Amino acid sequence: MAGPPIGGRRRWLLWSALVGLLVIGQSLLVVLTLRYEDSRAMDRAEAVAASAAQDVRRLAIQRLQAVQGLQWWAEPAEWTAQARQMLARVPEIARLERRDAQGRVVSAVDSPLGQPLFSLKSRSLLRLDSDQACALALSTLSPQFSRSYFVPMAGGAGMEVLDVCLPEQEAGRASGFSVASLPLSQLLEAVAPQDNRYEITFVEADGARLARHGAARGQGLYVARRPIDLPGAVVELKVDDTLGRPGLLPNVTTALVLSLSIALAVVVVLLLRDMRRRSAAEQALAESLAFRKAMEDSLNTGLRARDLDGRITYVNPAFCSMVGFSAPQLLGSGGLLGAQPPYWPPERVEEYSRRQSTRQLAPPPAAAGTAPPIAEERTTPDEQEPPTPPLAEGLPATLQGFETVFMRANGERFPVMIYEAPLVDGLGQQTGWMSAVLDVSERQRNEEVARQQQERLQATARLATMGEMASLLSHELNQPLAAIASYASGCQNLLAEPDTHTVPLLREAVTRMGEQAERAGRVIKSVHDFVRRREQQRESIAVQVLLEGVLPLVRLQARKSGTRVEVHEHPAGLKVQVDRTMLEQVLLNLTRNGIQAMERETPLPDRVLRLYVRALPNGRVQFEVQDRGPGIAPEVAERLFTPFFTTRADGMGLGLSLCRTVVEQHGGTLEHESPAGDGLARGCRFRFTVPRAGDTSGSAQATND
Repeated sequence: MAGPPIGGRRRWLLWSALVGLLVIGQSLLVVLTLRYEDSRAMDRAEAVAASAAQDVRRLAIQRLQAVQGLQWWAEPAEWTAQARQMLARVPEIARLERRDAQGRVVSAVDSPLGQPLFSLKSRSLLRLDSDQACALALSTLSPQFSRSYFVPMAGGAGMEVLDVCLPEQEAGRASGFSVASLPLSQLLEAVAPQDNRYEITFVEADGARLARHGAARGQGLYVARRPIDLPGAVVELKVDDTLGRPGLLPNVTTALVLSLSIALAVVVVLLLRDMRRRSAAEQALAESLAFRKAMEDSLNTGLRARDLDGRITYVNPAFCSMVGFSAPQLLGSGGLLGAQPPYWPPERVEEYSRRQSTRQLAPPPAAAGTAPPIAEERTTPDEQEPPTPPLAEGLPATLQGFETVFMRANGERFPVMIYEAPLVDGLGQQTGWMSAVLDVSERQRNEEVARQQQERLQATARLATMGEMASLLSHELNQPLAAIASYASGCQNLLAEPDTHTVPLLREAVTRMGEQAERAGRVIKSVHDFVRRREQQRESIAVQVLLEGVLPLVRLQARKSGTRVEVHEHPAGLKVQVDRTMLEQVLLNLTRNGIQAMERETPLPDRVLRLYVRALPNGRVQFEVQDRGPGIAPEVAERLFTPFFTTRADGMGLGLSLCRTVVEQHGGTLEHESPAGDGLARGCRFRFTVPRAGDTSGSAQATND
């Protein structure tokens, strides 16, 4: 076979050389343009870093001068009030302190714009850097900044803080110091640019991040660093561009270069493809048709196409299998003049035909618009179709779905869900509607089964609730009933040998029996509300009053086993916002468990039950019950709060489960430790917290029984 002519070879060589030169030239031009953009991006980052560093230094000096002005002009008696006013105006200062000549804090004011700086960790544990700055300020008699240090905050957060120490001079000697704490994050917030393009951070020499500002992380490509020289300290500012490396179309210059390159490439490609375009298009069309055919035949969803008159023009095998009719039986049916579709139920033929006729009499669609869907199968004849928006040229219309009823070839009716979309030709004209048909009979059966199961579950839940309430009532009524029985036994003993003191003692015993009967009623109501998960009726009650209602029962049971009860309340006059009855049950359950734990193995002199009440700084009150029993084994601790789990033969296993639920309803947690510690070789502690009502103060008081 002869090769191509010489002219053809030379022409191909020329085209190849031209294409190669164009590719090389345009590639070099694009590379040079991208390098130019890299240099511009780096210059912008350097400029932002320089400006931000200058702003940070200026802001730090301004805040130093503000503290210095407060030091000069504020009288000692007015210092606290003026410091609060300044902190309300200056968000960059989180705390102001006055110290004496020995560095001891005389007074301190936290910013009202945020939570106190040292609320989680004491200031005395985080003052090393501040003390070093004050020592340097004392030697130089000038303001000095400290190294930054981390202050933990509530919720697992924290912030990096920079202290500035200003010496106070009196008669040429330092008489004290003023210390201001500046969070680095607030300094960044004040000087950060508005566009948020850059991530600005304070970093250490090894690159560790101290504080950051920016909505997005920097890419690490265009990074600028600037040291900020402050009196006594140096901090480093880092600016990182978040946009990363410029793309191929970052601006007009690169876009113009790429446009010219693409235009030249398109011209060359069009010249080379001119002879092969028709054959390639025909091959692509054949492959597309084959792919569409294979995809439609493999679908489990039925597909149906109808023209604007309602005649069926296409069905896929899944639709034929769904209705039980072959494609020849379905094609051509429908429309005003054609036969009705065989899958229409006979009882709905008139309804579907009437709706189809109404749609056919509607005005014809515009040239580039759409016709309304022919929804003759709607199950609700009076329901109107929502209007279909005009179809923009080349864009599909909004998919519309509705549910109706079809009939199989064997006469079985079944529900289907139909989704319809306009069928548009190559010129943008709507020629009909394409429908996707889903058989939803199985889904409806599953929904009915799920509904029946839900009803059965609700009935079972009600029975379980009744059982839970009965168990809780039997468990919680044991204590007041035992107290009533004890008082009744005491009355019988008094009546057996009456004397002059019998009547007062009987009156007191009967009063106590009445109180326990009322308590049993409150327990029944509280357990009933607790099981039904109703909102508890909380009241503000003094801790002392709460304990006075519980301690008689605790001491009555403790007296039987020779156990001493010690109550420590701090501070006096403390109040809590709780459901009184349920909290009394929690205390009774915990103290009873502690007393019972010491009955068998603890020697009589060591049987001490301690009850502590503490006010926490987070607005809650902590109750703690401590015993000196054998403690809790690890395998028992894992199941301690499991309902109906107990280690006693006569126990029900509901006490601790109820206690934990009540405490959690008050927003707290029930915790335990074993052994108790504090020099004790044995024992256990249970503690929980409840909301505090009001702010009270007082000294600790203890009562021993």
